[in-house]
Amino acid sequence: MKLWYSFTKELKLASRSFYFYIELFFAIIILVVVLFAIPENFSNSTTEYLYLDMPVENAAAFEARLLDEDSDNTADKMEIKIKKELIPVTYYETEDRKIYLVESEDDLVKLADNKKQLGAVIKVDMSVSPPVTSYKYYLQGYETDRLKNLYKVIHNSNLATLEAAVEDQEVRSLSTEYTVLSDREHTIPSLLTFNGSLMGMFIIAAYIFLDKEQGIIKAYAVTASSVWQYLMSKTLVITVTSIVTTAIIIIPVMGGKPDYLLMLLFLITTGFFASGIGLLISAYFRSMAKAFNAIYVLMVAMMLPAIAYFIPGWEPFWIKLLPAYYIIQGFSEIIVKGGNAGYVLLLSLGFLAAGSVLFIWATAKHKKSLTA
Repeated sequence: MKLWYSFTKELKLASRSFYFYIELFFAIIILVVVLFAIPENFSNSTTEYLYLDMPVENAAAFEARLLDEDSDNTADKMEIKIKKELIPVTYYETEDRKIYLVESEDDLVKLADNKKQLGAVIKVDMSVSPPVTSYKYYLQGYETDRLKNLYKVIHNSNLATLEAAVEDQEVRSLSTEYTVLSDREHTIPSLLTFNGSLMGMFIIAAYIFLDKEQGIIKAYAVTASSVWQYLMSKTLVITVTSIVTTAIIIIPVMGGKPDYLLMLLFLITTGFFASGIGLLISAYFRSMAKAFNAIYVLMVAMMLPAIAYFIPGWEPFWIKLLPAYYIIQGFSEIIVKGGNAGYVLLLSLGFLAAGSVLFIWATAKHKKSLTA
C-alpha cells in the first residue's frame, strides 16, 4: 500500500512538472514528423544529367527510346536555374530514373556540380567503323571504388543478356507469414527506442536530481517510507509515461498491426532497465550539470545501433554489445505480423533481470548517500 500511495503521489507531481510535458511534446513531434515528413515509401529513382555528344540522327534515336520509356510518353521542355543562369533541359521520367538532357557539356558540369547528382556524356565516334560509343562520368567524389569500377565495366558486357538471366531466376519465399513494412513503418522501432528507453533514462535522472536539490531524498532518512519504494514509484511513473507516449506515436501510424500485449510487456521491461541506468547515474552524481557528460555519452552510445538498423550492410560486432541494439530488434519483431514472440519474451526476461540488478545497485547507493 505504501508503494501504491507513493506511486500515485509521484504521478500527480509528475503531471504538473516540466519534464512530463517535455515527454508528451517529443512524442507529438515524433508523430508529426513520421506522418507528414517521412513518406510512406521512399523513392528509389535516380537523377541523371546527360549530354549526347553524337550526330543528330543518333541523338534522335536515343531520345525516341527515352520517350518510349517515359511514364507519360512526353518530353518536357524546361529550364533549371543555377544561380542567375537558366539552363534549358529536356526532362524524361521513367519508373526508376529522372533524366535531364542538356545542350552542352558545360551545362552538364554546372548541373552535376550544383545539384550533386550524376552527370554523364555519351559520345558516339562516327570516324571509325563500326562506330564506337564511349561514356564520360562526372562524379561527386564520395563514390566508393566499387561503384567507380562498376562504371568502368558496365558498358563492356551485354547487359540485355544479363538482365534476361536475372529475370528468369526463380525466387521462392521461405516464409509467407511476415508482412512487409513500409519505409515509414520501418522507422518506428528506432523511434520507440529513443522515445521510450533513452528518454526514460534521462527523465528519471532529471526527476531525482530535482528532488535532491529540493532536499526530498534526504527526508526519506527520517520517514517510515523506504528508499526502494521512492525509487520504484519514480520508475513506475516513467513506465506509465512511456506507455502513453508510445501509444501516441504507434497507434496513428501502425493501427492494429502490432501485438500490443507483447509491446506492453516489452515497454515495461525495457523501461525498467533504462530507468535503472538513470537511477544509477543519479546515485553517483549530485546534479544534472555534473552528470551531463555521462548521460550524453550513454545516449550517443545507445543510439549507435539505430545507424546499423538503417544500414544493414554495416553491423560491426561491438554494436551487439549495446542494449539498444536488442531493444530495436525487439520492437521490430513486435510491429510485424508473424514476428518472433519467443525472441521478444527472452529479451524481456533479460532486460527485467538486468534492470533488477541495476535497481538494487542504485537503491544501495542512494541509501549510502542519505547517511553520508
